[in-house]
Amino acid sequence: MARSLTRSGHEEVGDMYEWSDWLPFPNPAIGGYLHAPFGPGAYQLRVAGTNERVLFGKSKNVAYRMTSLIPGPLGSGTRNNDQKRTYIATHLRDLEYRTRAAVDGPEAAALERELRGLGGWRFGT
Repeated sequence: MARSLTRSGHEEVGDMYEWSDWLPFPNPAIGGYLHAPFGPGAYQLRVAGTNERVLFGKSKNVAYRMTSLIPGPLGSGTRNNDQKRTYIATHLRDLEYRTRAAVDGPEAAALERELRGLGGWRFGT
């Protein structure tokens, strides 16, 4: 990640728009943590080990959107994604995710288009 110093000597992140490392998808039963932007961006889920593409998407608030995928009473959101939640609950131990912040909604939409273009996803957005 590119870093530079501002005139006041504070460190400034020059490129905050990199994909995060792949992390295990959090298990709410054991108090897992979800590390995701509280603003616009995109996310990906895959099966660890096989790299099978499971799911991708964009959001105005990536952290909130991803919590809608968490199975059980800890999940949030109102969109109809029961098939996705069921798949995640069944394969929770095998899933990992990564996220990427965006400047705004149009940039998040561009990230989503790039991901869609990869093809081979189990679920669409």
